[in-house]
Parts: sequence; structure tokens; C-alpha cells
Amino acid sequence: MFKRIVPQGRFSLLFYFIVWFLLTSQFLRAVFLVWEYDQVSWNAINVLRTLLTGLFFDIGTVTFLSLMAIFYYAIMPNRWIGSWADKALVYFFTALEIFILVFTFFAEITFWDEFKTRFNFIAVDYLIYTHEVVANIKESYPLPLLIGGVLLITATVLFLFFKRKAFTSTFTHKASLKQRLTVLITAVIVSLFYISLIKNYQAEWSVNRYNSEISKSGIYSFFAAFRNNQMEYVQFYTSIEKDRAFAIVRDKLKSNDSKFTESGYSIHRTISDSLGPGLKKNVVFILVESLSGSFLKEFGNKQNITPFLDSLAQKSIFFENLYATGTRTVRGMEAVTLCIPPTPGQSVVKRPDNHNLYTVCSVFKKRHYDCNFFYGGDGYFDNMNSYFGGNGFNIYDRGRGSVLGDDIKTTRNNIDDSEVTFENAWGICDEDIFNKLLKVADMQHKNKKPFFNFVMTTSNHRPFTYPAGRIDIPSGTSREGAVKYTDFALRELFKKASKKPWFNNTVFMIVADHCASSAGKDEIDIANYHIPAFIVNFPEAGVLKIEKQCSQIDLFPTLFSLMHWNYESDFFGRNVLDNNFEERSLIGTYRKLVLMKRDKVMILSDQKKQAFYSWEKKDNSLRPLPVEKAFLEETISWYQTADYLFTNKLLK
Repeated sequence: MFKRIVPQGRFSLLFYFIVWFLLTSQFLRAVFLVWEYDQVSWNAINVLRTLLTGLFFDIGTVTFLSLMAIFYYAIMPNRWIGSWADKALVYFFTALEIFILVFTFFAEITFWDEFKTRFNFIAVDYLIYTHEVVANIKESYPLPLLIGGVLLITATVLFLFFKRKAFTSTFTHKASLKQRLTVLITAVIVSLFYISLIKNYQAEWSVNRYNSEISKSGIYSFFAAFRNNQMEYVQFYTSIEKDRAFAIVRDKLKSNDSKFTESGYSIHRTISDSLGPGLKKNVVFILVESLSGSFLKEFGNKQNITPFLDSLAQKSIFFENLYATGTRTVRGMEAVTLCIPPTPGQSVVKRPDNHNLYTVCSVFKKRHYDCNFFYGGDGYFDNMNSYFGGNGFNIYDRGRGSVLGDDIKTTRNNIDDSEVTFENAWGICDEDIFNKLLKVADMQHKNKKPFFNFVMTTSNHRPFTYPAGRIDIPSGTSREGAVKYTDFALRELFKKASKKPWFNNTVFMIVADHCASSAGKDEIDIANYHIPAFIVNFPEAGVLKIEKQCSQIDLFPTLFSLMHWNYESDFFGRNVLDNNFEERSLIGTYRKLVLMKRDKVMILSDQKKQAFYSWEKKDNSLRPLPVEKAFLEETISWYQTADYLFTNKLLK
């Protein structure tokens, strides 16, 4: 029966390839359904729709994957069919494409394990920064076994094709002009249909995020993300009149100590403190990789993996209800340096024309601070060196080069091998980068320069490896071990720093860049944006636990207030300690933009849609509400104005 429907001709191999891809892709989809059995909706209609939606996107994907082969089969003259050249080309490229696809299916599994999502813009980044990613794969997975498995599966698939006489039929049958044109035109029409009318977001049909993600085709999602790394707000999102948007944001930013200096499409203002000109303390800012609030005992964790940070919570200014703006390191960097909501698409850190912006470094520079960025890996990754170097920071990293670009007037300093005791794919261990920080701070103190030193840690990242003998969890075994090591390294930093002559005049700020995971069954998993933040060694400010709901963008405006500084501001963040501070947080993915106020959540989507929810903290669930117009307009205003100011170069 099956033989009757299999074309025994020139296109036989193509038919088998398409069937193999569709079956394998559906099998992977079934694996993800079982994997997330306690998260997906198992309603029969929802499961069927998940599989059928997936099949629909797989058909588009395999059409694109087959186009080059179809074109080849269509133009190859009949007299050359079955020649050695024909056989060599068909065997080689069929084997190569199957090998790549099998590897991609394995990659989808590892990507799902890490992010609980199909390929997205993170995967696009990983394709660009191959050195770190390949090294990470080598250190995280048994690469010889993985490659061996891919080769074995590839050989098995080719053998099955051979047994079904797919190759024999392809090399022995001629193709008529009608057959060639029919296959080619059909493929072109299907391709144009998907390119013109089908968008990746159309797979997001379910309120259950897991069902929607599983419905997607990983390869289709990858290329959709590749095309949409930057998204103009007004083109993709619900907008309002600019006058109205800026009026709303200016109203939200007004305070007793600020005065707007420009009218219209601007938020520029002067911040004045009656106790100015203020303190001139050194500032060490530590952005900790993937430090979820859920890791701390302070927030209910029972594993005792952050004993030092838990102790700091009792003797610092501790932000109990602070939320990250995004799910990537560059989002955290954007939030704390620009104090801006997450604009749609890629972070500003990774966009073109992101030099000479008005950042927190600008405020420090006006007070003649020496500003430095420390990173234990190569700061080329994620465009970090270009961003920080182009905005006034000197660079300390593991990169071997010294040139940052003709328009960047800063210094790049290499962390050399003699300063490294342990290193993995992402960079040197946290102890080593902290030791480098201490060495540079000693030099700054000796030269009588106040300093603002920004440190990005790397140890709490897969493959979760760190120096042996530091903690009671073996290196490379778990995220919990990496968190505990980072906590240990921070304790060692403070132990060493406390003996320095500059310590008593130095404020330390510690905050996570984002959570270790951001996936959940709802559109936005609110709990997975909750992060800890500390302002430490600031006796003039005392000990305080801040319960107000706030954002990463509020950290430096709060610090500047504690320092009693007068300064210019283009920041969307505000001083949390102001009595008139309105609790809110601004969070999102590269496509969804969110305003949360207490337990109400508005989500803007890039199909010019919006959804309004109440958030139940107890079970971390979102429950639909009728849209409130004022809440919607405020949400739109934060993001529309932020995008407008950046894209029109008004944050310079």
C-alpha cells in the first residue's frame, strides 16, 4: 500500500527526506509534551491543535530546507542523471543536510532544557558568538559521544533511504519537463505563501505558553528571530499620540526634587538635593549572573546556598520586591546603566549607534570619577566592550585585542594569564575577577581618583564549573553549586576589601542581571523576574529593607539620592525612597512588554494586542481582567516614549 503512494522517480529521495523530517519533528514535539507533562494543557483538542499547528509550520520549514535540492533536480539535464557527478552531489549534500538537521534536533533539546522555549533570539546570538558557545558545549556535554550519536543516526537514516531504494530511483529515473515544473512551482508557491502570510507568532494560539512553544518549529522560529532582532515600537505595538504618551510619562516622573528643563518630547530634568553637593564615595557595582531571588533563604530557599548574601540582607539596604527588566545579561546592563525600560527587540547594548549615550557613567564622569568595566570573558561577546567603551568606561577583560573602534576613546586592558587561577568557556572565575578589581581599586586609591567600577560575574552559568575545594558541592554538577560558589567569592571579596584603605569610603551595590530561568506556562512568568539587590557598606544610610515594588532602572537614581547628588537626568528610573514613588516594575521579553503595578499586569504583544491580568503571587498565576484604559495608556507610554527617545537619538 505504502509503495503505491511513494513516487518511484527522480523525486523519490526528496519525498523520503520530507517524510523523515516531518516524522522526526513531530516525534520531538511529542518528547517536549511528555517532558513538560505537568505544565502543558492535556485537553484532547489542545494536544491535537499543538500537533497540527506544529505540522503546519514544519511543512513550511521543510519546504525552505528542500528548495535548493528541488532547484537542482529541476535544472539537471536528463542525460546527466545517474552520472558520477550527480551521485556525488546528491549523496554529499543529502548526508550533510541530514547531519546538520539531526544535530539541530539535539540542539533543540539542550536549548529547551536551558530556556524552556524553541529557538529564539538567544539562539541567534549563540550563532554569532561561536567561540564561547562551542567551548560551553565542550565543557557541558560529552561532545565525542554527541557527535558520534549524530553520525550514527545520520548513517541510519541514509541506510533506510538506501533500503527503500530512494537513491536508486533518484539516479535511474528521468524527469519530464511537466514533473520538474510541477514540483518547482509548487515549492515556490508554498515558500511565498509562508514568507508573505505566515508569521512565527501565529503559532502562539494557546494561553498556555508551553503548548504554544511546542507548536512551533525550532528552525522556523530561529529565522523569524533572526529577521526581527530590532522592532520599531509604533509598527508592531499599540501606540497613542506622542503628546499624550510623553505627558503621562512626565507626570509619572515628576517629583519634589526634580525640574523638567525641556518641554515636548523629552524627559530631561535636573535633580536637586537640599543636602548637595553630596558625598564622594567610591562605588563598586556587581552585576551577578542569573541570581534568582528564589536562591536566597530570605525568600524561602531551604538549601542554604547563599549564606553570605543572606547575612548581607540583614545589614544593608536590601530591595525585597525588585524585578529584572528582562531575561538576558544585556537587558540587565541596559537597565542599570541607562535606567530605561526594555525597548522591543534587542537590548540597546547590542544595537547600532549606542555610543555616547547619557548613562549613569555620565553622572560619575561629571564628578571626575574613574569609570571601569570588568568582565571575566572576552567583552566582544554580546557587544559589551563596544557599549561600555563607547559610553565612557575603561575595559578590563580577557580579550586579546586592544582596538575597540575609531570612535571609542577609552582603554582596553587585558587580564593576563598570571592573574587567572581558573577559567571556563565563559571566562575566569569570580574570585579572579574580584582580585583584579581589588588590584585596580588599589591603584585608583593611590592616584587619589574616586572610582566607579562595574563588575560582571560569570561563574553562575553553564557548565557551572569553578575552583575545587571552595564549597561543599563539586564543580560542574549543578546550578546550586555555581550559586554557592558565587556567594563564597563575594564573601572573599568583602573579606579582602575590608582591609583596604579605601574600603570605608566605598559603597558596594550587588544585583542580579536576571533570573536563572524565565519560563512558565503563562505569557510572562512574573516570579522568574524577581531578583535581589543590595546597597552595602553605607553607614550614613543605615540598614533598611525596602518593600516597595520597583525595578532595576531605579537602583542608581536611589543611590544618587542617598549620596545627595545634584545631577542631570534622562532616566526613566526614580528614587525608590521618595515618599511619592509609585510602585511599579517594567519587564519583558524581546517581544512582550509589561507594566506591573502591585498585583495587576498589562502585557503588550507585537501584534498590536494587549492583555490585562491579576497576578496571584501564591501560585504565580495570571488571571484575565477586563482592560483598564488608564492602565493600558500608561503601559504604552513607558515603552513608546523610551523607544522614541532612543531611535531618534535623544538619549545622547
